[in-house]
Formats: sequence, structure tokens, C-alpha cells
Amino acid sequence: MTHSYFVYIMASERNGTLYIGMTNELAARAFQHREGLIDGFTKRYGVKMLVYYETYNDVEFAIQRETRLKKWKRRWKIELIEKFNPDWRDLYGDLNN
Repeated sequence: MTHSYFVYIMASERNGTLYIGMTNELAARAFQHREGLIDGFTKRYGVKMLVYYETYNDVEFAIQRETRLKKWKRRWKIELIEKFNPDWRDLYGDLNN
């Protein structure tokens, strides 16, 4: 059985505060961020919109990608989001369809 792992970016708003994470349950994790169920950065800064994600079959690749993205300049992260999601739509609604 293969698992999927997701590297994702949440935002407070267009060009707002960004958060990068990794999970194997993207819909559940995005829901936790949206609802403020976990104390910490995303709850404190109102980071609730899923604006970007990538899928991996290998957890090590996902961890490496998350680590690399966290070191990127903010401008690069915004360019990555805008290539994937030019309107900064909240992609959470797309996950269960």
C-alpha cells in the first residue's frame, strides 16, 4: 500500500502570512488549521487558507522538500503559489471532490 505525503502552504490572505508544512492527511490537516484546533503559529496569525500543495509518494522526499521550501526567500514562495494558484483561491474545498 502506497501512501501520499503532502507539502503544503497555508496563507492568512493573498500575500499575507505564510506557513509551510508536511502531512499525510492534507484535508484533515488543512481543516485543523482552518478551525484553529492546534495552538501555535497558524492559530496565532490567522493562517487558514490552503493555497498550495505538492504530492509525494516518498516521505523522505516530502520532508526534504518542506525543509528546502522553508529556507526559500518569501518572493520565491509567492511566485510558486501564483504559478499553481494565481487567484490565491482556498483549495481546501477541492480536496474532498
